[in-house]
Amino acid sequence: MEHLHLSDRITALPVVHGSGDFAVEVRRLMLSHSFDALAVPLPECFRDQVEAAITRLPETSIVYQREQTLFAPKDWHPDQPQDEEDLAETLGPQASYVPIDPCQPVIAAIRIALQEHIPRHYLDAPVSNFQSISTALPDPYAVKQLQSGLFAAGTIPVLPYIQEPQLRYRTQDMARRLKELEKKKSSILFLCSFNEWLLVKQAYEQEAEIDQQELGPETSIEIAGVEDRTHVFFTGELPFVTGLYEQARYDLDDDENLSVDGIKHLLMTSRTKYQDELGKRARPITPKLMSTYFRYVRNLALVERRLTPDLYTLIIAAQQIFGDQFAITLAELAREYPFPSPANRLKVSMGIDRSRLPDGDILIMKSRLPGHPISWRSCELKSRPPEIDQEKWLKNWNWSSHCSWPPEDESIESFRTHVKDQALAMLGNDLAKTEKFSSSMKDGLDIRETLRNWHTGDLYVKEYPPSRGSLDCVVMLFDSPADPRDYTWRITWQAEHHDESTLAFFATPYEDDMIGPGIARARYGGAMFLFPPRPVFDVWTDRRLDFVDTLEERLIVAACLHSKENHIAILSHGPPGTAWKRLARKYKKKLIHVPLNRFSQQTVENLRNFHVLSGQGVRSYASHFIRKP
Repeated sequence: MEHLHLSDRITALPVVHGSGDFAVEVRRLMLSHSFDALAVPLPECFRDQVEAAITRLPETSIVYQREQTLFAPKDWHPDQPQDEEDLAETLGPQASYVPIDPCQPVIAAIRIALQEHIPRHYLDAPVSNFQSISTALPDPYAVKQLQSGLFAAGTIPVLPYIQEPQLRYRTQDMARRLKELEKKKSSILFLCSFNEWLLVKQAYEQEAEIDQQELGPETSIEIAGVEDRTHVFFTGELPFVTGLYEQARYDLDDDENLSVDGIKHLLMTSRTKYQDELGKRARPITPKLMSTYFRYVRNLALVERRLTPDLYTLIIAAQQIFGDQFAITLAELAREYPFPSPANRLKVSMGIDRSRLPDGDILIMKSRLPGHPISWRSCELKSRPPEIDQEKWLKNWNWSSHCSWPPEDESIESFRTHVKDQALAMLGNDLAKTEKFSSSMKDGLDIRETLRNWHTGDLYVKEYPPSRGSLDCVVMLFDSPADPRDYTWRITWQAEHHDESTLAFFATPYEDDMIGPGIARARYGGAMFLFPPRPVFDVWTDRRLDFVDTLEERLIVAACLHSKENHIAILSHGPPGTAWKRLARKYKKKLIHVPLNRFSQQTVENLRNFHVLSGQGVRSYASHFIRKP
């Protein structure tokens, strides 16, 4: 800590602005040591408004001061006459501001000083056209293990030497004011940025003559709230995590590791919200998938030389592992701050280096407490369409014609073939013969029978006879027992070509989930596939099947009625019960059960969700609205 002392009376603590970890470190330092003065790198003219805004916390505020408009000369050529008004191009009105953010270390220090009745001193000079300078620094999460002294020492070799005249003037003036202040106070804590730290230290030790700079205009300093949806452009941490810091403060909970635990809490809350919104259509987010997600996020963060992930990393990983809808839910939840400003408060809409003031003016905004340099990146997410569009698409739906989407037909047909092959393999296993090894290994060693007769020293082998017959019908029961109230859409689709099965299924009503013009989405509850295809009566209106009660039994009886083979493959979670076997025996059929857990749960979920088009013409543009995982 010796390198942080400017003198026996002054401790200079460089901080990373906008970091919750450094805000916690500042609190730890102030409450574990006795200081009789706090010095901050803000002008004295901001004092009243900043401290008034801090008393509003956890409501966030912005304290801003307008600056004079800057002009930049444009290129001029003699052969290109221009009006005198066009010789200069305005850069737009500007303002400097102080973000009243709970995760700003300087704001956290002033907040503690107000509570502990420690005198506050604002040392920065009110310069004209403030220059906000950001510097890339190590991830502030490291301060938890290193604490402020070692963290600052570790950054010295990588700190840039900035020669901006305004910054040198400000640091020289702050050093002069610190010398005046230490004559009155015995223990001073001085907070500054890493850009200012070494320059203040140098100016304090060398007692250099202060450069002259143009002082700032005497314009009024105003306070305003922040629009709820623009907190992501304002807070240093994610707005959701910032809210967790404030909630922990209110509940007197531990917030030492919220920069990481807050990310975990964000993911858990997003999962709950995602599942509540989509219900059964939501993808299953298992603990194993969550573990994979966090490991992937960690690796992406390390690739970018960070210890903690940023919002872009969280969203990209969520999109690639859980899909677009979960990524959208995560992004929307991450930017929610749980302590909004009152409705009657004047509010500023923040943006990327811009803001719209309550009077409608748009200004270039420069933070007086700049954090890490921020690079904004874009990612494409397929969002759920607005309700007004869904209503319009439903109104224009062609009820006399609908069809499937060919890529999904190919996927489900491929899966049907795979299920049929599994059933045929199981049928052959039932007919397998075991005999003592004599001269041929036949179809392989029978381990179970060999171990059973281990004491005799004999080997036993298996022989699978050629499978007799084939399968032309597969029944898939994804949800059993199925609730008829959930699966109100029941239909039989005839095959469009010879490579497609005749399909009868029950599913969720497609009109409840419109995703594009003439495009809707539904979810299979169960389905019956006949291949090779053949024309059949509609399963759901065929009176020959009215003697059964449930949706699953109707599909099974229809399969027994229309199948030309003796065996029917049935894919379900549990094996067929006595009632289902009795129905099959009535038609002299046998059910071959293929367990659903043999297949990837993610694959099954992807197959269950399918799209319905209001006509074959919609297929030409359906891919623009349908995004399959």
